[in-house]
Amino acid sequence: MNFELNKDILELRDRVREFVAKEITPYAHAMDEENGMREGLLQKAAELGLLTLSVPKEYGGAGLDAVSVGVIYEEVAKGCAGVATTFAANSLALLPVLIGGNEEQKKAFCGLLKEGKLGAFALTEPAAGSDAGSVKTRAVFNAEKNSYTLNGNKCFITNAGLAEVFVVLANTREDGSMRGLTAFIVPKNTKGLSIGQKENKMGIRASDTRSMKLENVDVPASAIIGKPGLGFRLAMETLEIARPYAGILAVGVAQSALDSAIAFAKGREQFGKPIGSFEMIQAMLADMAMKVETARLLVYKALWLKDEGLEFGKESAMAKCYAGDMAMQVTTDAVQIMGGYGYSKTGPVEKLMRDAKVMQIYEGTNQVQRLIIAGKLLK
Repeated sequence: MNFELNKDILELRDRVREFVAKEITPYAHAMDEENGMREGLLQKAAELGLLTLSVPKEYGGAGLDAVSVGVIYEEVAKGCAGVATTFAANSLALLPVLIGGNEEQKKAFCGLLKEGKLGAFALTEPAAGSDAGSVKTRAVFNAEKNSYTLNGNKCFITNAGLAEVFVVLANTREDGSMRGLTAFIVPKNTKGLSIGQKENKMGIRASDTRSMKLENVDVPASAIIGKPGLGFRLAMETLEIARPYAGILAVGVAQSALDSAIAFAKGREQFGKPIGSFEMIQAMLADMAMKVETARLLVYKALWLKDEGLEFGKESAMAKCYAGDMAMQVTTDAVQIMGGYGYSKTGPVEKLMRDAKVMQIYEGTNQVQRLIIAGKLLK
C-alpha cells in the first residue's frame, strides 16, 4: 500500500489550491446569493485545465487517472461545491462517449471541452430518477432520413443552461423497456431543443440546473453512442465511475466545515476560555475529523480500484453513500459548534450544510446506493 501522491499531482493540486483561494472561495457566498457562477470563472478554469481533467491525452486533455481527478475535485469543492459540481458534471457527460463512443464522437466531444465548452448528461426525468429504466423520452427511427426524432422532458440537468452539447437518454422501443434505452449526442442548437428556467435550489447554487424539453428533435443515426439499446448499460457504467467523484465533493465540503469549526473553537471564548478547551467540543471535532478521513480513504480506494482495472462497483456505491451521509453530519455538527454564527448566512458553514444535502441525493440517492451495496454482497 502506498498513500503517497506523485510529484506531478501534488504540484497540480497546489496550483488548483491557489486558484481556488483566489478565484472561488472569496466569491462563494456571492455566487450562492446570485444563484450562479460569476462571470469569467469558467474561462479561467478552462485555462487551468479544470474542464478537461478526464479528457485523454490523445484528445488534448490532461488524461489524469481517477485518483488524481479526485484530488483536484476535493480542492475545488472546499471552495464551492456548486462550482465543483459544474466541473464534475462536465466529466459525467464525457464518460458515456469515452465508454461507448466511436473515434469521431470522441474527437468531437473532447474537442469542445478543450475549447472551454461544457457538456451535460441528460438522464433524469419527472418520472425517472433513481429508476433510470423508466425514461419516457422517445426516439423514433426515420428510415428515409436515417435519423431519430426525440420527444420528451428532462429535469434537474446540471449544466443545462451552460452546455454546448448534451448526452440524452431516450427510448427507441415502443414498449418503453430498458432494452430500448439509447444514448444520443445532441448539440445545444438543435431545432426543437429548449432549456427551461434555472432551478432555485437549496444548495450548490453556483451550478446551473434546469429542465429540458425535446419537441420533434431530429438527430442523425450517427448521433447514437454505441448502438440502439445500449443506453442503460452506458448510463450504469457512467454512474458507477462518477459516484466516487460525488463522494470526494462531499469530502471537500465536510473538510471545509471542519476547518471552520476548528478555527471557531480556537477563537470563540465562553466562561473565560476558548470553547475548544471544553471536552464536549473536542469530542465533536474528533468525531468529525475521523468521519472526514474515513470517507476520504474510502473514496480513494474506490478510485484506485478503478485505476487498477479491478471491480469497484461495491466500493463506488459505498464511497458515495458514506461520504454523502458524512458530509451532512459533519456540516450539521459544524453549525452546532458555531451556534448562532453557524446558523447565520454571514457565517461560512450555513452554506456548506445546504450544499451537503444534495450529496445524499444526486448520482443516485443513498437509499439506492445501499441497495447496490447489498446486491453486491448477496450475489
